[in-house]
Amino acid sequence: MTSRFAPGTFSPAPGRGRLPRMLLMQARTEFTLTLRNGEQLLLTMLIPLGLLVGLTLLDVVPVGQPRIDHVTPRILALAVMSTAFTGQAIALGFDRRYGVLKRLAATALPRWSLVAARMLSVLGVVIVQLMVLGAVAAALGWRPDPAGLAPAGLLLLAGTAAFGALGVLLGGTLRAEVVLALANTVWLLLLVAGGIVLSVETLPGPLAVLAAALPSGALAEGLTAALVNGAGSWGALAVLLAWATAAGLLAARTLRLS
Repeated sequence: MTSRFAPGTFSPAPGRGRLPRMLLMQARTEFTLTLRNGEQLLLTMLIPLGLLVGLTLLDVVPVGQPRIDHVTPRILALAVMSTAFTGQAIALGFDRRYGVLKRLAATALPRWSLVAARMLSVLGVVIVQLMVLGAVAAALGWRPDPAGLAPAGLLLLAGTAAFGALGVLLGGTLRAEVVLALANTVWLLLLVAGGIVLSVETLPGPLAVLAAALPSGALAEGLTAALVNGAGSWGALAVLLAWATAAGLLAARTLRLS
């Protein structure tokens, strides 16, 4: 019997959608879940905001004058580290524990796109952080040097890549409970002795050298040089790119789905 419909009219043709669209949809999902997570919000927004206001109004650590101009770049570095490293590592560790990555890997999404979507969502959260922290800092009197805005943007992108790669490396290899403890410990150590709250110059000799070679110290010092003095810090950018490359390659080889 001859069909009166054109061939293929009702023939199912399943297949994955366009990869860029799938990647953006997954990134949007990750972004939304991060902003809805109360613990993540505390880490990425409330603590940096509290430190921004507290370190500006209270003379508890030695910084240059005006205080807001020297405090703000360091808090921006802290915000990037909190989101791209600590929050990313913890979220990835528990996603592996509960089998989320295994289920996503069974979809049409390529394995590399799972990491790429997370990195895009992290970048989105960092942009929101910068907008909020920048608005509060401006209300407190922050006036960045316009000549340093472009170098600062490059440093922030490189810092997000470096800390994001380190977060994937940590969260993609260890057990969730170990990731939780280790990520928070590293965050606290870098906050105090990694060149963020205390500048590299104020740290003891060997610790100052170490802090300058860490992504935390490089990002904080680079942003300070850019936003306070309007100068590009190519040494800091090189440190961040080196960390991003090394950690990214290692994370790609060691990422586990469970």
